[in-house]
Amino acid sequence: MSGYKISGNESLGIEFGSTRIKAVLIDEYCNPIASGSHDWENRLENGYWTYHTEDVWAGLQDAYNNLNNDVESKYGVKITNLASIGFSAMMHGYLPFDKDGNQLAAFRTWRNTTTANAAAELTELFGFNIPQRWSIAHLYQAILNEEEHVKNIAFLTTLAGYVHWKLSGKKVLGIGEASGMFPIDSSTNTYNKEMLDKFSALEKVKKYDWDIRNILPSILVAGENAGVLTEEGALLLDPTGNLCSGAIMCPPEGDAGTGMTATNSVSVKTGNVSAGTSIFSMIVLENQLSKVYEEIDMVTTPAGKPVAMVHCNNCCTDLDYWVGIFSEFANASNASLTKPQIYDLLYNKALEADADCGGVVNYNYFSGEPVAGLQDGRPLFVRAQNCKFNLANFMRAQIYATIASLKIGMEILDRENVKIDCLTGHGGLFKTPIVGQRLLAGALNTPVAVMETAGEGGAWGIAVLARYCIGRESGETLESYLNNKVFNRYKSSIIYPVQQDVEGFKAYMKSYKSGLAVEKAAAENI
Repeated sequence: MSGYKISGNESLGIEFGSTRIKAVLIDEYCNPIASGSHDWENRLENGYWTYHTEDVWAGLQDAYNNLNNDVESKYGVKITNLASIGFSAMMHGYLPFDKDGNQLAAFRTWRNTTTANAAAELTELFGFNIPQRWSIAHLYQAILNEEEHVKNIAFLTTLAGYVHWKLSGKKVLGIGEASGMFPIDSSTNTYNKEMLDKFSALEKVKKYDWDIRNILPSILVAGENAGVLTEEGALLLDPTGNLCSGAIMCPPEGDAGTGMTATNSVSVKTGNVSAGTSIFSMIVLENQLSKVYEEIDMVTTPAGKPVAMVHCNNCCTDLDYWVGIFSEFANASNASLTKPQIYDLLYNKALEADADCGGVVNYNYFSGEPVAGLQDGRPLFVRAQNCKFNLANFMRAQIYATIASLKIGMEILDRENVKIDCLTGHGGLFKTPIVGQRLLAGALNTPVAVMETAGEGGAWGIAVLARYCIGRESGETLESYLNNKVFNRYKSSIIYPVQQDVEGFKAYMKSYKSGLAVEKAAAENI
């Protein structure tokens, strides 16, 4: 049993990821001391990717219960008190409620690409890029579709905001998460007033009794008190009744904000790449971009600094299915290989491949990919007649596919002369040492770091934000807190671009972009 003693001064972070709900408990120095998780998966129902509300609560309780079991196993006690709590989830999406708190429509996740008309109209109206997955795009598309529930909306939020509301009673969001609902004015850390006025003036909007200003959550920045865990909230989290109410809650954030926190990427010229079910980069800007780009989201850090975000819907899902096939083969042949061992073996094989994959191209599109101009997706593996078709090239093409869409967006930032000192990678793509890190460095021609804390990911990031709520000194900025009280104790490894990888990925991308017409045809015909 560990020498650490649970004191009730710990902080808890819980993040609802695409395939897993993870809970991480940290001590007063932000060291992870216990964790628990629950696997879940989205569903395609009635044309929308969604998660059922009952799955949210069952998953939350199971993840917390598994955390509690880990605590009891390590320290001989159950959790009864917490100093602070933070909740995070997949950004964006659509969760509308009426005045009595009844959910009006199924949760529409970031993965949906059903709001093209609304996003295009709002982008033109605002002179500001509105991605399809943003909450305002979902709301306006529901208006364009004349959906019956819209007239009854009294509150619109995200998954993180919903869970926070039910556990604290507060209808608030952290500014980073709020920036995925509606454009933010970083000079005031509020929703953009001019754009709120323009939206309200739309003829299709004016017919409703509600005001956009009143149905959006209030905005808080990192470090601000976002309420406390209520008695009802404590029972929702821990139905056994062991957990006491009263823990301070930090502003709920999206996975982008927790990713920035978990990689210490909240300062100017820093950035991170989160690579799991989806992949996205976040670059903290010195200057605003020269114009609007549909491929670039303008969001913020948890402290409100402007961030250029390249978000791609598809990353590791297709790769995971292929690894599953190899795992089935290993089991059929009675090979004594675990799935993590199979991942490591296949990833490392990719380093033996031709730098350009030898004429092999892979598209990992399970859903649409707006960055690549695709409304729908089909996983597609293509090879030239004279290609070098072997396991190494196959696996390198799988990993390249996870990065390719991101590269399309990052090329825009290159043309804008956005300076990046180093990118920090986190997520499943980087679990096998070196491989994903090296190939990403070559693809983006930028140094890539991976930290010791990368395995804890966003759940640890939101736990750190919860700790920042109670552990900072008066006036201490988030950047200072992370640099001086958190990351001064953790090591990171940096890999610099290998020129052969840089040139090889350029050649691969030429074939990849040419073949997007084939991918589009596959989505239209299969």
